[in-house]
Amino acid sequence: MVSPGFRSSRSGRMAGWMWLRCIVGPHLQRIHRSPDQSRLEGRAGRRQGWNYQARSLEKHTDSILGWASALWSLSYYSSPLLLCYLYRKGYICSSKLVPVSQYVGAVLVCLLGVACLRGWGRWNNSEYLHFLSILEETKNKPTPSNKKKLKCYDFDFSYWPLDFSWTEVSNPKLSTAGVSLLKPEPKLRGAADSVLHSVRTLPCHIISFLIAHSFGRRMLYPGSVGLLQRAMRPMLLQGQARLIEEFDGQRNKLVACDGNEIDTMFVDRRKDGERTGRTLVICCEGNAGFYEVGCMNTPLSHGGDYSVLGWNHPGFGGSTGVPFPQNEANAMDVVIQFAIHKLGFEITDIVIYAWSIGGFTASWAVMSYPEIQSIVLDASFDDLLPLALKVMPNSWRPLVQHTVRQYMNLNNAEQLLKYQGPVLLIRRTKDEIITTGPEDIMSNRGNDLLLKLLQFRYPKIMTDEGVRVVRQWLGSSNPIEEASVYSGYEVDDDWCVTVLQSYQPDREVLFPWSVGEDMDSDGRRQLALFLARKYMRNFETTHCTPLPASEFHSPWRLNRRMADWM
Repeated sequence: MVSPGFRSSRSGRMAGWMWLRCIVGPHLQRIHRSPDQSRLEGRAGRRQGWNYQARSLEKHTDSILGWASALWSLSYYSSPLLLCYLYRKGYICSSKLVPVSQYVGAVLVCLLGVACLRGWGRWNNSEYLHFLSILEETKNKPTPSNKKKLKCYDFDFSYWPLDFSWTEVSNPKLSTAGVSLLKPEPKLRGAADSVLHSVRTLPCHIISFLIAHSFGRRMLYPGSVGLLQRAMRPMLLQGQARLIEEFDGQRNKLVACDGNEIDTMFVDRRKDGERTGRTLVICCEGNAGFYEVGCMNTPLSHGGDYSVLGWNHPGFGGSTGVPFPQNEANAMDVVIQFAIHKLGFEITDIVIYAWSIGGFTASWAVMSYPEIQSIVLDASFDDLLPLALKVMPNSWRPLVQHTVRQYMNLNNAEQLLKYQGPVLLIRRTKDEIITTGPEDIMSNRGNDLLLKLLQFRYPKIMTDEGVRVVRQWLGSSNPIEEASVYSGYEVDDDWCVTVLQSYQPDREVLFPWSVGEDMDSDGRRQLALFLARKYMRNFETTHCTPLPASEFHSPWRLNRRMADWM
Protein backbone atom coordinates (compact mmCIF):
# COMPACT_ATOMS: atom_id res chain seq x y z
CA MET A 1 0.00 0.00 0.00
CA VAL A 2 1.34 3.42 -1.04
CA SER A 3 1.56 5.86 1.82
CA PRO A 4 -0.14 9.28 1.56
CA GLY A 5 3.25 10.93 2.11
CA PHE A 6 4.72 9.17 -0.92
CA ARG A 7 1.77 10.16 -3.09
CA SER A 8 2.11 13.75 -1.90
CA SER A 9 5.84 13.76 -2.65
CA ARG A 10 5.28 12.30 -6.11
CA SER A 11 2.52 14.76 -6.97
CA GLY A 12 4.76 17.59 -5.76
CA ARG A 13 7.57 16.47 -8.06
CA MET A 14 5.16 16.19 -10.98
CA ALA A 15 3.82 19.68 -10.25
CA GLY A 16 7.36 21.06 -10.07
CA TRP A 17 8.25 19.38 -13.38
CA MET A 18 5.14 20.77 -15.04
CA TRP A 19 5.96 24.27 -13.75
CA LEU A 20 9.48 23.98 -15.17
CA ARG A 21 8.03 22.95 -18.54
CA CYS A 22 5.77 25.98 -18.43
CA ILE A 23 8.77 28.25 -17.68
CA VAL A 24 10.88 27.00 -20.61
CA GLY A 25 7.95 26.15 -22.87
CA PRO A 26 7.17 27.87 -26.20
CA HIS A 27 5.21 31.06 -26.62
CA LEU A 28 1.70 30.07 -27.73
CA GLN A 29 0.20 32.62 -30.11
CA ARG A 30 -2.93 31.23 -31.73
CA ILE A 31 -5.24 28.24 -31.72
CA HIS A 32 -6.50 27.29 -35.18
CA ARG A 33 -9.60 25.51 -36.30
CA SER A 34 -9.35 23.08 -39.15
CA PRO A 35 -11.32 23.97 -42.33
CA ASP A 36 -13.78 21.11 -41.63
CA GLN A 37 -14.57 22.47 -38.18
CA SER A 38 -14.83 25.98 -39.56
CA ARG A 39 -17.39 24.98 -42.15
CA LEU A 40 -19.48 23.14 -39.60
CA GLU A 41 -19.34 25.84 -36.95
CA GLY A 42 -19.33 28.83 -39.29
CA ARG A 43 -23.12 28.60 -39.55
CA ALA A 44 -23.32 29.29 -35.85
CA GLY A 45 -21.17 32.40 -36.18
CA ARG A 46 -18.03 30.84 -34.67
CA ARG A 47 -14.63 32.12 -35.71
CA GLN A 48 -12.15 29.91 -37.57
CA GLY A 49 -9.58 30.38 -34.84
CA TRP A 50 -8.65 32.67 -32.00
CA ASN A 51 -5.60 34.22 -30.47
CA TYR A 52 -4.41 32.48 -27.34
CA GLN A 53 -5.84 34.30 -24.33
CA ALA A 54 -3.08 34.60 -21.77
CA ARG A 55 -4.20 35.43 -18.26
CA SER A 56 -3.16 38.61 -16.51
CA LEU A 57 0.04 37.34 -14.86
CA GLU A 58 1.30 35.60 -18.00
CA LYS A 59 0.32 38.53 -20.20
CA HIS A 60 2.22 41.16 -18.19
CA THR A 61 5.32 39.05 -17.59
CA ASP A 62 5.42 38.08 -21.25
CA SER A 63 5.26 41.75 -22.17
CA ILE A 64 8.24 42.51 -19.90
CA LEU A 65 10.29 39.71 -21.44
CA GLY A 66 9.28 40.88 -24.92
CA TRP A 67 10.54 44.40 -24.23
CA ALA A 68 13.77 42.95 -22.82
CA SER A 69 14.24 40.93 -26.00
CA ALA A 70 13.60 44.01 -28.18
CA LEU A 71 16.13 46.06 -26.20
CA TRP A 72 18.67 43.27 -26.53
CA SER A 73 18.15 43.17 -30.33
CA LEU A 74 18.49 46.95 -30.54
CA SER A 75 21.68 46.94 -28.45
CA TYR A 76 23.09 44.08 -30.53
CA TYR A 77 22.69 45.94 -33.83
CA SER A 78 23.93 49.22 -32.34
CA SER A 79 26.80 47.61 -30.38
CA PRO A 80 29.62 48.92 -32.64
CA LEU A 81 28.47 52.52 -32.18
CA LEU A 82 27.77 51.96 -28.49
CA LEU A 83 31.23 50.48 -27.84
CA CYS A 84 32.91 53.38 -29.68
CA TYR A 85 30.94 55.87 -27.58
CA LEU A 86 31.79 54.10 -24.30
CA TYR A 87 35.46 53.88 -25.27
CA ARG A 88 35.70 57.59 -26.04
CA LYS A 89 34.03 58.43 -22.74
CA GLY A 90 36.46 56.21 -20.84
CA TYR A 91 33.88 53.74 -19.55
CA ILE A 92 35.71 50.63 -20.83
CA CYS A 93 37.99 50.02 -17.83
CA SER A 94 37.94 47.68 -14.85
CA SER A 95 36.77 50.35 -12.37
CA LYS A 96 33.74 51.09 -14.53
CA LEU A 97 32.98 47.57 -15.77
CA VAL A 98 32.68 45.96 -12.31
CA PRO A 99 29.63 47.98 -11.18
CA VAL A 100 28.11 47.64 -14.66
CA SER A 101 28.43 43.86 -14.49
CA GLN A 102 26.74 43.94 -11.10
CA TYR A 103 23.82 45.88 -12.54
CA VAL A 104 23.59 43.49 -15.46
CA GLY A 105 23.61 40.52 -13.08
CA ALA A 106 20.80 42.06 -11.01
CA VAL A 107 18.75 42.64 -14.17
CA LEU A 108 19.26 39.02 -15.28
CA VAL A 109 18.12 37.77 -11.86
CA CYS A 110 15.01 39.95 -12.13
CA LEU A 111 14.28 38.63 -15.62
CA LEU A 112 14.67 35.07 -14.34
CA GLY A 113 12.09 35.85 -11.65
CA VAL A 114 9.76 37.30 -14.31
CA ALA A 115 10.17 34.10 -16.36
CA CYS A 116 9.25 32.02 -13.31
CA LEU A 117 6.14 34.14 -12.77
CA ARG A 118 5.20 33.67 -16.43
CA GLY A 119 5.57 29.92 -15.95
CA TRP A 120 3.24 30.13 -12.96
CA GLY A 121 0.67 31.98 -15.05
CA ARG A 122 0.87 29.33 -17.79
CA TRP A 123 0.57 26.56 -15.22
CA ASN A 124 -2.77 27.98 -14.13
CA ASN A 125 -4.09 28.15 -17.72
CA SER A 126 -5.77 24.89 -18.77
CA GLU A 127 -5.53 25.85 -22.46
CA TYR A 128 -1.74 26.12 -22.28
CA LEU A 129 -1.40 22.87 -20.29
CA HIS A 130 -3.48 21.05 -22.92
CA PHE A 131 -1.20 22.42 -25.65
CA LEU A 132 1.92 21.31 -23.75
CA SER A 133 0.57 17.78 -23.39
CA ILE A 134 -0.10 17.56 -27.15
CA LEU A 135 3.39 18.91 -27.94
CA GLU A 136 5.08 16.37 -25.66
CA GLU A 137 2.97 13.53 -27.02
CA THR A 138 3.82 14.49 -30.62
CA LYS A 139 7.55 14.63 -29.85
CA ASN A 140 7.42 11.20 -28.23
CA LYS A 141 5.08 9.67 -30.84
CA PRO A 142 5.13 11.68 -34.11
CA THR A 143 2.13 9.89 -35.59
CA PRO A 144 -0.11 11.56 -38.23
CA SER A 145 -2.96 11.86 -35.72
CA ASN A 146 -0.73 13.61 -33.16
CA LYS A 147 0.71 15.94 -35.80
CA LYS A 148 -2.82 16.80 -36.88
CA LYS A 149 -3.63 17.85 -33.31
CA LEU A 150 -0.44 19.90 -33.03
CA LYS A 151 -1.20 21.61 -36.33
CA CYS A 152 -4.03 23.47 -34.60
CA TYR A 153 -1.52 25.50 -32.55
CA ASP A 154 0.74 28.36 -33.63
CA PHE A 155 3.81 28.60 -31.38
CA ASP A 156 7.56 29.21 -31.46
CA PHE A 157 8.84 27.21 -34.42
CA SER A 158 12.07 26.22 -32.64
CA TYR A 159 9.95 23.83 -30.54
CA TRP A 160 8.25 22.29 -33.60
CA PRO A 161 9.07 18.56 -34.03
CA LEU A 162 11.16 17.56 -37.03
CA ASP A 163 9.22 16.45 -40.13
CA PHE A 164 11.99 15.75 -42.65
CA SER A 165 15.79 15.76 -42.80
CA TRP A 166 18.13 15.63 -45.79
CA THR A 167 19.82 12.61 -44.16
CA GLU A 168 16.71 10.55 -44.94
CA VAL A 169 17.62 10.53 -48.64
CA SER A 170 21.32 11.54 -48.76
CA ASN A 171 24.58 10.16 -47.46
CA PRO A 172 25.80 12.51 -44.70
CA LYS A 173 29.44 11.87 -45.68
CA LEU A 174 28.86 13.18 -49.21
CA SER A 175 27.17 16.51 -48.47
CA THR A 176 28.60 17.92 -45.26
CA ALA A 177 30.05 20.88 -47.19
CA GLY A 178 26.69 21.71 -48.76
CA VAL A 179 25.34 21.45 -52.28
CA SER A 180 27.45 22.61 -55.23
CA LEU A 181 27.36 26.18 -56.53
CA LEU A 182 28.82 27.79 -59.63
CA LYS A 183 32.04 29.55 -58.62
CA PRO A 184 33.77 32.45 -60.41
CA GLU A 185 36.65 31.16 -62.51
CA PRO A 186 39.98 31.96 -60.80
CA LYS A 187 42.58 33.93 -62.76
CA LEU A 188 45.59 31.86 -63.72
CA ARG A 189 48.79 33.04 -62.03
CA GLY A 190 52.24 31.67 -61.39
CA ALA A 191 53.09 30.30 -57.93
CA ALA A 192 55.16 33.35 -56.93
CA ASP A 193 52.61 35.80 -58.35
CA SER A 194 49.80 33.96 -56.57
CA VAL A 195 51.49 34.23 -53.14
CA LEU A 196 52.33 37.91 -53.68
CA HIS A 197 48.82 38.65 -54.89
CA SER A 198 47.31 36.90 -51.83
CA VAL A 199 49.43 39.00 -49.46
CA ARG A 200 48.56 42.25 -51.25
CA THR A 201 44.83 41.51 -51.32
CA LEU A 202 44.62 40.22 -47.72
CA PRO A 203 43.25 43.55 -46.35
CA CYS A 204 40.60 43.55 -49.08
CA HIS A 205 39.60 39.98 -48.14
CA ILE A 206 39.28 40.93 -44.47
CA ILE A 207 37.20 44.05 -45.19
CA SER A 208 34.99 42.11 -47.62
CA PHE A 209 34.36 39.44 -45.01
CA LEU A 210 33.42 42.03 -42.38
CA ILE A 211 31.11 43.88 -44.80
CA ALA A 212 29.37 40.69 -45.97
CA HIS A 213 28.81 39.37 -42.45
CA SER A 214 27.68 42.69 -40.95
CA PHE A 215 25.60 45.27 -42.80
CA GLY A 216 26.05 43.75 -46.28
CA ARG A 217 24.01 40.65 -45.61
CA ARG A 218 21.33 42.66 -43.80
CA MET A 219 21.09 45.16 -46.67
CA LEU A 220 20.68 42.33 -49.15
CA TYR A 221 18.18 40.38 -47.01
CA PRO A 222 16.44 42.89 -44.71
CA GLY A 223 13.85 40.25 -43.85
CA SER A 224 16.48 38.50 -41.72
CA VAL A 225 16.70 41.47 -39.33
CA GLY A 226 14.96 40.60 -36.06
CA LEU A 227 13.51 44.07 -35.52
CA LEU A 228 11.77 43.98 -38.91
CA GLN A 229 10.37 40.52 -38.19
CA ARG A 230 9.11 41.75 -34.83
CA ALA A 231 7.35 44.68 -36.50
CA MET A 232 5.78 42.35 -39.10
CA ARG A 233 4.76 39.68 -36.59
CA PRO A 234 1.02 40.53 -36.45
CA MET A 235 0.84 40.46 -40.26
CA LEU A 236 2.75 37.18 -40.42
CA LEU A 237 0.52 35.56 -37.80
CA GLN A 238 -2.57 36.65 -39.70
CA GLY A 239 -1.17 35.31 -42.98
CA GLN A 240 -0.25 31.99 -41.43
CA ALA A 241 -3.69 31.65 -39.84
CA ARG A 242 -5.26 32.22 -43.27
CA LEU A 243 -3.11 29.52 -44.89
CA ILE A 244 -3.94 26.97 -42.20
CA GLU A 245 -7.61 27.77 -41.60
CA GLU A 246 -8.78 28.60 -45.11
CA PHE A 247 -6.48 26.42 -47.23
CA ASP A 248 -5.76 23.57 -44.78
CA GLY A 249 -2.05 24.37 -44.94
CA GLN A 250 0.44 21.98 -43.36
CA ARG A 251 3.42 23.51 -41.58
CA ASN A 252 6.59 21.40 -41.60
CA LYS A 253 10.13 21.66 -40.24
CA LEU A 254 12.92 20.50 -42.55
CA VAL A 255 16.62 20.20 -41.69
CA ALA A 256 19.08 21.04 -44.47
CA CYS A 257 22.58 19.57 -44.86
CA ASP A 258 24.11 22.58 -43.05
CA GLY A 259 21.91 21.97 -39.99
CA ASN A 260 19.59 24.92 -40.64
CA GLU A 261 15.92 24.37 -39.86
CA ILE A 262 13.64 25.46 -42.72
CA ASP A 263 10.08 26.63 -42.05
CA THR A 264 7.70 25.47 -44.80
CA MET A 265 3.98 25.57 -45.59
CA PHE A 266 2.31 23.04 -47.91
CA VAL A 267 -1.21 23.31 -49.36
CA ASP A 268 -2.30 19.98 -50.87
CA ARG A 269 -4.97 20.18 -53.58
CA ARG A 270 -4.67 16.69 -54.99
CA LYS A 271 -7.91 14.78 -55.34
CA ASP A 272 -8.36 11.09 -56.05
CA GLY A 273 -8.87 10.38 -59.74
CA GLU A 274 -8.39 14.01 -60.84
CA ARG A 275 -5.49 15.95 -62.35
CA THR A 276 -6.30 18.97 -60.18
CA GLY A 277 -3.44 19.77 -57.84
CA ARG A 278 -1.06 17.20 -59.35
CA THR A 279 1.34 20.00 -60.29
CA LEU A 280 3.28 21.42 -57.34
CA VAL A 281 4.40 25.06 -57.39
CA ILE A 282 7.40 25.68 -55.11
CA CYS A 283 7.59 29.39 -54.24
CA CYS A 284 10.82 31.30 -53.58
CA GLU A 285 10.30 34.63 -51.81
CA GLY A 286 12.03 37.99 -52.13
CA ASN A 287 14.59 39.56 -49.79
CA ALA A 288 11.92 40.78 -47.37
CA GLY A 289 9.28 38.20 -48.26
CA PHE A 290 7.78 35.46 -46.10
CA TYR A 291 5.55 32.64 -47.27
CA GLU A 292 2.85 33.88 -44.88
CA VAL A 293 2.29 37.05 -46.92
CA GLY A 294 4.41 36.53 -50.05
CA CYS A 295 4.20 35.19 -53.58
CA MET A 296 2.74 31.88 -52.38
CA ASN A 297 -0.68 33.54 -52.51
CA THR A 298 -0.51 33.95 -56.32
CA PRO A 299 -0.70 30.24 -57.32
CA LEU A 300 -3.03 29.60 -54.37
CA SER A 301 -5.54 32.01 -55.92
CA HIS A 302 -5.38 30.22 -59.27
CA GLY A 303 -8.66 28.35 -58.85
CA GLY A 304 -7.29 25.23 -57.16
CA ASP A 305 -5.17 24.17 -60.15
CA TYR A 306 -1.96 23.81 -58.17
CA SER A 307 -0.69 22.38 -54.95
CA VAL A 308 1.68 24.93 -53.41
CA LEU A 309 4.79 24.67 -51.22
CA GLY A 310 6.24 27.82 -49.66
CA TRP A 311 9.36 28.17 -47.53
CA ASN A 312 11.20 30.90 -45.65
CA HIS A 313 14.81 31.87 -46.29
CA PRO A 314 17.35 30.90 -43.59
CA GLY A 315 16.98 33.48 -40.83
CA PHE A 316 13.43 34.41 -41.90
CA GLY A 317 10.41 33.56 -39.74
CA GLY A 318 10.89 30.15 -38.17
CA SER A 319 13.90 29.24 -40.34
CA THR A 320 17.32 29.32 -38.69
CA GLY A 321 20.70 30.37 -40.09
CA VAL A 322 21.72 33.31 -42.27
CA PRO A 323 20.78 33.80 -45.94
CA PHE A 324 24.14 33.47 -47.68
CA PRO A 325 24.08 31.83 -51.15
CA GLN A 326 25.36 28.47 -49.90
CA ASN A 327 22.74 28.30 -47.14
CA GLU A 328 20.05 29.39 -49.60
CA ALA A 329 20.93 26.59 -52.02
CA ASN A 330 21.08 24.05 -49.17
CA ALA A 331 17.58 25.11 -48.10
CA MET A 332 16.23 24.89 -51.65
CA ASP A 333 17.70 21.41 -51.99
CA VAL A 334 16.00 20.01 -48.90
CA VAL A 335 12.69 21.62 -49.93
CA ILE A 336 12.82 19.79 -53.28
CA GLN A 337 13.83 16.52 -51.61
CA PHE A 338 10.92 16.93 -49.19
CA ALA A 339 8.50 17.52 -52.08
CA ILE A 340 9.67 14.37 -53.88
CA HIS A 341 10.26 11.89 -51.06
CA LYS A 342 7.78 12.98 -48.39
CA LEU A 343 4.97 14.71 -50.28
CA GLY A 344 5.08 12.23 -53.18
CA PHE A 345 5.38 14.55 -56.21
CA GLU A 346 7.25 13.56 -59.35
CA ILE A 347 10.13 15.88 -60.24
CA THR A 348 8.50 16.44 -63.66
CA ASP A 349 5.35 17.74 -61.92
CA ILE A 350 7.19 20.52 -60.07
CA VAL A 351 7.13 24.17 -61.18
CA ILE A 352 9.47 26.70 -59.56
CA TYR A 353 8.01 30.19 -59.08
CA ALA A 354 10.19 32.98 -57.72
CA TRP A 355 9.87 36.68 -57.03
CA SER A 356 12.80 39.11 -57.04
CA ILE A 357 15.88 37.76 -55.24
CA GLY A 358 14.18 34.37 -55.02
CA GLY A 359 15.35 33.96 -58.61
CA PHE A 360 18.72 32.79 -57.25
CA THR A 361 17.39 29.69 -55.49
CA ALA A 362 14.89 29.11 -58.32
CA SER A 363 17.59 29.16 -61.01
CA TRP A 364 19.81 26.97 -58.81
CA ALA A 365 16.95 24.47 -58.50
CA VAL A 366 16.38 24.07 -62.24
CA MET A 367 20.14 23.93 -62.85
CA SER A 368 20.56 21.15 -60.27
CA TYR A 369 17.30 19.33 -61.07
CA PRO A 370 16.96 19.69 -64.87
CA GLU A 371 13.90 17.40 -64.95
CA ILE A 372 11.81 20.12 -63.24
CA GLN A 373 8.80 20.94 -65.40
CA SER A 374 9.31 24.72 -65.75
CA ILE A 375 10.36 27.95 -64.03
CA VAL A 376 8.59 31.31 -63.66
CA LEU A 377 10.71 34.30 -62.58
CA ASP A 378 8.83 37.44 -61.55
CA ALA A 379 10.69 40.77 -61.21
CA SER A 380 14.04 39.02 -61.11
CA PHE A 381 17.49 39.99 -62.42
CA ASP A 382 20.50 38.49 -64.16
CA ASP A 383 23.28 39.33 -61.69
CA LEU A 384 23.52 41.07 -58.33
CA LEU A 385 26.71 43.00 -59.07
CA PRO A 386 25.24 45.83 -61.24
CA LEU A 387 22.52 46.42 -58.63
CA ALA A 388 25.07 46.46 -55.79
CA LEU A 389 27.26 48.96 -57.65
CA LYS A 390 24.21 51.20 -58.10
CA VAL A 391 23.68 51.73 -54.36
CA MET A 392 27.32 51.93 -53.24
CA PRO A 393 29.82 54.81 -53.74
CA ASN A 394 31.76 54.60 -57.00
CA SER A 395 35.05 54.74 -55.07
CA TRP A 396 34.10 51.41 -53.46
CA ARG A 397 33.76 49.65 -56.83
CA PRO A 398 36.70 47.17 -56.49
CA LEU A 399 35.66 46.31 -52.92
CA VAL A 400 32.02 45.81 -53.93
CA GLN A 401 33.03 43.57 -56.83
CA HIS A 402 35.20 41.41 -54.59
CA THR A 403 32.57 41.19 -51.83
CA VAL A 404 29.75 40.23 -54.18
CA ARG A 405 31.75 37.63 -56.08
CA GLN A 406 33.19 36.04 -52.93
CA TYR A 407 30.22 36.09 -50.55
CA MET A 408 27.01 37.13 -52.34
CA ASN A 409 27.39 35.85 -55.89
CA LEU A 410 23.75 35.74 -56.99
CA ASN A 411 24.46 34.74 -60.59
CA ASN A 412 20.90 34.01 -61.74
CA ALA A 413 21.55 34.17 -65.49
CA GLU A 414 24.59 31.90 -65.32
CA GLN A 415 22.55 29.25 -63.49
CA LEU A 416 19.47 29.63 -65.70
CA LEU A 417 21.52 28.98 -68.86
CA LYS A 418 22.22 25.46 -67.55
CA TYR A 419 18.48 24.64 -67.73
CA GLN A 420 16.91 23.24 -70.89
CA GLY A 421 13.24 23.47 -69.92
CA PRO A 422 10.46 26.08 -70.36
CA VAL A 423 11.10 29.53 -68.87
CA LEU A 424 8.79 32.49 -68.31
CA LEU A 425 10.08 35.90 -67.23
CA ILE A 426 7.68 38.52 -65.85
CA ARG A 427 8.93 42.10 -66.06
CA ARG A 428 7.46 44.94 -63.99
CA THR A 429 7.40 47.94 -66.34
CA LYS A 430 7.47 50.40 -63.40
CA ASP A 431 10.04 48.47 -61.38
CA GLU A 432 12.10 50.77 -59.15
CA ILE A 433 14.24 48.13 -57.40
CA ILE A 434 16.05 46.09 -60.06
CA THR A 435 16.76 49.05 -62.35
CA THR A 436 20.14 50.75 -62.52
CA GLY A 437 18.72 54.07 -63.72
CA PRO A 438 15.90 56.21 -62.33
CA GLU A 439 12.56 55.46 -64.04
CA ASP A 440 14.32 53.90 -67.02
CA ILE A 441 12.68 50.74 -68.29
CA MET A 442 15.76 49.92 -70.37
CA SER A 443 17.89 49.68 -67.22
CA ASN A 444 15.68 46.91 -65.80
CA ARG A 445 17.99 43.95 -65.20
CA GLY A 446 15.20 41.63 -66.30
CA ASN A 447 16.01 42.81 -69.82
CA ASP A 448 19.56 41.51 -69.47
CA LEU A 449 18.26 38.20 -68.13
CA LEU A 450 16.07 37.78 -71.22
CA LEU A 451 18.82 38.77 -73.66
CA LYS A 452 21.37 36.40 -72.10
CA LEU A 453 18.85 33.54 -72.20
CA LEU A 454 17.88 34.13 -75.85
CA GLN A 455 21.48 34.66 -76.95
CA PHE A 456 22.47 31.35 -75.38
CA ARG A 457 19.54 29.32 -76.68
CA TYR A 458 19.26 30.88 -80.16
CA PRO A 459 22.69 32.36 -81.04
CA LYS A 460 22.06 32.38 -84.82
CA ILE A 461 18.85 34.37 -84.36
CA MET A 462 20.18 36.74 -81.70
CA THR A 463 22.79 38.39 -83.87
CA ASP A 464 23.38 42.14 -83.62
CA GLU A 465 20.22 42.72 -85.64
CA GLY A 466 18.17 40.37 -83.46
CA VAL A 467 19.44 41.99 -80.26
CA ARG A 468 18.61 45.44 -81.66
CA VAL A 469 14.94 44.64 -82.40
CA VAL A 470 14.48 42.87 -79.05
CA ARG A 471 15.90 45.92 -77.26
CA GLN A 472 13.46 48.06 -79.21
CA TRP A 473 10.61 45.82 -78.03
CA LEU A 474 11.93 45.93 -74.45
CA GLY A 475 11.77 49.73 -74.58
CA SER A 476 7.98 49.52 -74.80
CA SER A 477 6.36 50.53 -71.52
CA ASN A 478 2.76 49.55 -72.32
CA PRO A 479 0.85 47.00 -74.48
CA ILE A 480 0.11 49.53 -77.21
CA GLU A 481 3.80 50.27 -77.76
CA GLU A 482 4.59 46.55 -77.67
CA ALA A 483 1.97 45.80 -80.32
CA SER A 484 3.25 48.68 -82.44
CA VAL A 485 6.82 47.32 -82.47
CA TYR A 486 5.59 43.79 -83.11
CA SER A 487 3.34 44.72 -85.99
CA GLY A 488 5.96 47.14 -87.38
CA TYR A 489 8.20 44.17 -88.21
CA GLU A 490 5.20 42.19 -89.55
CA VAL A 491 5.87 39.17 -87.35
CA ASP A 492 4.04 36.09 -88.65
CA ASP A 493 3.44 33.85 -85.62
CA ASP A 494 2.42 30.81 -87.71
CA TRP A 495 5.56 31.05 -89.82
CA CYS A 496 7.74 31.31 -86.70
CA VAL A 497 6.10 28.22 -85.21
CA THR A 498 6.61 26.27 -88.44
CA VAL A 499 10.30 27.20 -88.62
CA LEU A 500 10.93 26.20 -85.01
CA GLN A 501 9.01 22.92 -85.39
CA SER A 502 10.91 22.03 -88.54
CA TYR A 503 14.17 22.39 -86.63
CA GLN A 504 12.93 19.93 -83.98
CA PRO A 505 11.09 17.31 -86.09
CA ASP A 506 11.15 14.08 -84.11
CA ARG A 507 13.61 14.37 -81.22
CA GLU A 508 14.62 16.69 -78.42
CA VAL A 509 17.44 19.01 -79.45
CA LEU A 510 19.43 20.56 -76.63
CA PHE A 511 20.16 24.27 -76.53
CA PRO A 512 21.88 26.14 -78.06
CA TRP A 513 20.02 25.70 -81.35
CA SER A 514 21.46 26.58 -84.76
CA VAL A 515 18.07 27.60 -86.15
CA GLY A 516 18.33 30.81 -88.19
CA GLU A 517 21.78 29.99 -89.53
CA ASP A 518 20.72 30.14 -93.23
CA MET A 519 18.06 32.82 -92.86
CA ASP A 520 17.81 36.40 -94.08
CA SER A 521 17.80 39.31 -91.63
CA ASP A 522 14.02 39.80 -91.90
CA GLY A 523 13.39 36.21 -90.79
CA ARG A 524 15.81 36.56 -87.89
CA ARG A 525 14.11 39.75 -86.74
CA GLN A 526 10.69 38.05 -86.78
CA LEU A 527 11.94 35.04 -84.83
CA ALA A 528 13.77 37.25 -82.32
CA LEU A 529 10.63 39.26 -81.54
CA PHE A 530 8.46 36.14 -81.51
CA LEU A 531 10.72 34.39 -78.98
CA ALA A 532 11.09 37.52 -76.82
CA ARG A 533 7.31 37.79 -76.48
CA LYS A 534 6.99 34.10 -75.63
CA TYR A 535 9.73 34.14 -73.00
CA MET A 536 8.72 37.41 -71.32
CA ARG A 537 5.43 38.99 -70.24
CA ASN A 538 5.09 42.57 -69.08
CA PHE A 539 3.08 43.60 -66.03
CA GLU A 540 2.40 47.32 -65.63
CA THR A 541 3.18 47.88 -61.96
CA THR A 542 5.97 48.43 -59.44
CA HIS A 543 8.34 45.88 -57.92
CA CYS A 544 6.49 45.07 -54.69
CA THR A 545 2.91 44.81 -56.00
CA PRO A 546 1.63 41.23 -55.51
CA LEU A 547 1.22 39.38 -58.79
CA PRO A 548 -2.48 38.68 -59.49
CA ALA A 549 -3.45 35.09 -60.24
CA SER A 550 -4.56 36.21 -63.72
CA GLU A 551 -0.92 37.09 -64.53
CA PHE A 552 0.45 33.71 -63.43
CA HIS A 553 0.88 31.50 -66.49
CA SER A 554 2.75 28.34 -67.36
CA PRO A 555 5.75 29.04 -69.61
CA TRP A 556 5.50 28.58 -73.35
CA ARG A 557 6.77 25.33 -74.79
CA LEU A 558 7.16 24.21 -78.40
CA ASN A 559 5.22 21.07 -79.28
CA ARG A 560 6.68 19.07 -82.14
CA ARG A 561 3.28 18.25 -83.61
CA MET A 562 1.49 21.54 -83.13
CA ALA A 563 1.86 24.95 -81.55
CA ASP A 564 1.05 24.58 -77.89
CA TRP A 565 1.13 27.93 -76.11
CA MET A 566 0.67 27.04 -72.48
